[in-house]
Order: sequence, then C-alpha cells, then structure tokens
Amino acid sequence: MQDQQILDQIKELVDAEHALRQQAARGEVDTADEQERMRSLEVALDRCWDLLRRRRALRDDAHTDPEGAEGRSSTTVESYLQ
Repeated sequence: MQDQQILDQIKELVDAEHALRQQAARGEVDTADEQERMRSLEVALDRCWDLLRRRRALRDDAHTDPEGAEGRSSTTVESYLQ
C-alpha cells in the first residue's frame, strides 16, 4: 500500500467518524451501537497512522524501501501505552 492510499483511507475513516457523530447528535443511532462503531473506526485509524509512520521512518530515517512495512494487528497497535 502506498502512502497516498493510506492517507486516502485515513480520510475515509475520519469522514465516517464525523458522519457517525452527526448521526448520534441527531439521535439516529443508539449509544451502544455508536460506541462500538466509533471504537472500530478509532482502531482502524490508529492502524493506518501506525503503518504510515513506519513507512516514513523506513524511507526517511533508515533510507530503506517502505514497501517492507506491513500493517500490524490491532492488538499490537492498541497496546503501545500499556
């Protein structure tokens, strides 16, 4: 996946997050459903940002081909601070 593809995916996820928040504000989704969908979007965004940062680090810091970077699992990405 190229950087631009990752950025496009991030934009789509952010747009979906905003749409979900607007639906919730209008009372169109229930709280439990909103929270579950929001969490899913947040994890997907975290994974995209992680992959983009690692690709940039390979290219900029290590002067290595960023194509070697692969997406990490949500468990790995979400447990950084734990």
